Amino acid sequence: MEWMIDTANLNAIKEAVDMLPLSGITTNPSILKAELPFDYETQLKAIRALTPGLTMHVQLGSEDCEGMLEEAAYLQNLLGQDIYVKVPTTEAGVKAMRRLKDRGVNVTATAIYYPLQAMLAVSAGADYLAPYCNRMEQNEIDFGKAIEQIRDMIDLGGYEAKILGASFKNAGQVVRAIDSGAHAVTVQPAMLRSVLKSALVTDAVAAFTKDYALVTGK
Repeated sequence: MEWMIDTANLNAIKEAVDMLPLSGITTNPSILKAELPFDYETQLKAIRALTPGLTMHVQLGSEDCEGMLEEAAYLQNLLGQDIYVKVPTTEAGVKAMRRLKDRGVNVTATAIYYPLQAMLAVSAGADYLAPYCNRMEQNEIDFGKAIEQIRDMIDLGGYEAKILGASFKNAGQVVRAIDSGAHAVTVQPAMLRSVLKSALVTDAVAAFTKDYALVTGK
């Protein structure tokens, strides 16, 4: 199971890296926008510096294939050859995925709403597939069933691609994505911390602490 965080907030990243068993970090222009004002290159470099040993997934902003290829090269020069470029699973995106994989670039296919999209992305060589779980649910698409179908296709075909569940609104969706077969999830740090700090948990710990003092005299 791979845990990733979905943020561009430097303080949140520092805390999450120190506390959680992370394998990667994801970001996109909408997440970055929440941290304005900043210099784009400086912010991305700062995120990379805070996450040594973790995979970094950065969304492309271009809509056409040639623009995606140019932007991917720019990001690799900026952040390193080992980053994952997040490519939207559109006609232009699938075309770009094939060319990027021919160049040895790591690819995370994004904006996945339908199993057929994921299947095309896998065939194009994508390393990670990111279904947008909450957005699917909002549009009456059963994201759990979709993940199951994608996982079956990956397993039956012997592909190495991994399902990276994304776009979560609550912890229940995260659990369902994992239960449905997602290899990884990317979640806002605050959501993960809210589970660890819930009243149920803290009340239980407080009771143990009180009883510990009684039985040990400390």
